[in-house]
Amino acid sequence: MDRVETKVTRVDPKSFKDVELSFAVQLIKDQEVVAFPTETVYGLGANALNSSATDKIFLAKNRPSDNPLIVHISNLDMLHQLTDEVPEKVKPLMKNFWPGPLTILFKKRINVPDSVTCGQPTVAVRMPSHPIAHKLIELSNLPIAAPSANLSGRPSPTTADHVLEDMQNRIKCIIDGGSCSIGLESTVIDVFRDPPLILRPGGVTLEQLQQYLPTIEVYQSDKHGDMIEKPATPGLKYRHYSPKAPVFLLKGSPHSMESYLEKLFKEQHNSKVGLVHTHLKTVHLPSTILSSNNWKVYNLGDEDNPAAVAHGLFVALRVLDKVGVDKIVIEAIEEKNEGLAVMNRIKKAATEIIYV
Repeated sequence: MDRVETKVTRVDPKSFKDVELSFAVQLIKDQEVVAFPTETVYGLGANALNSSATDKIFLAKNRPSDNPLIVHISNLDMLHQLTDEVPEKVKPLMKNFWPGPLTILFKKRINVPDSVTCGQPTVAVRMPSHPIAHKLIELSNLPIAAPSANLSGRPSPTTADHVLEDMQNRIKCIIDGGSCSIGLESTVIDVFRDPPLILRPGGVTLEQLQQYLPTIEVYQSDKHGDMIEKPATPGLKYRHYSPKAPVFLLKGSPHSMESYLEKLFKEQHNSKVGLVHTHLKTVHLPSTILSSNNWKVYNLGDEDNPAAVAHGLFVALRVLDKVGVDKIVIEAIEEKNEGLAVMNRIKKAATEIIYV
């Protein structure tokens, strides 16, 4: 693709004027691509109703052409541009979780390009709560298709600097709205299945959704059928969220993880290893690891606060890549609340799961 000049526009999400988004809005109207902040991760957006615009998303990301896009809206009138059918069962979800990090599949209208849905009969839609994202869509007066604003397969960006690392000279505009508050992508659900399914865990938890859809389950291919060849949503088919260094997921009790890490350090103390430490209270690292020049420890808090782990996960992967580690070891956390989404992302990134 042709190299372009990338303009970074700093916008304060707590206090900004519409005119500050005018350059980005015009690009969207001109069928160009813009990176912008959301509450989940940064998105790479274009007019969802124009296939030449959405084709530029796939080109900028090197995204496989059979990986669907999520469409972002700012009001319910826009939803009706995308679908003629809003099932009763989703109305309480829209009322309670929109705007917010929940993506819902709807039967698509014929005007939604196949490039957005990759030929599937459904379109994935969400209404972001981030003020900049919301205003960009509103001022453009167009639904905006937007996957995460990274090169395909890389960790999703949660700051404008992350976007610039992957997208400099590939897109014309990045809106810098600071750090994303959640740090993981949205939850994606399919209510047309029985039972309803979470196709991708994210910012809205299984426990929250069960209050409105008591029978909802998390998709498992062996139980619910293979969706890999024709995925209805991002995150099902391809390896995602991967740093340059191979990722090893460490699963076991705190004591067994502690013992394994001590043993690994004795064997590989001269290797450049990045450790994503998620058990500050229960996995006590020896001073040899903490003081090592070769091992880099990135503290992500503790598993009793999975939201904090979620917020920092993609940052940790990018930081450890930048310092040039040869491998990354991540301590597993319990798959409850936000921990379900955290573990989903780590498993997608992992080269190997080590059980100890």
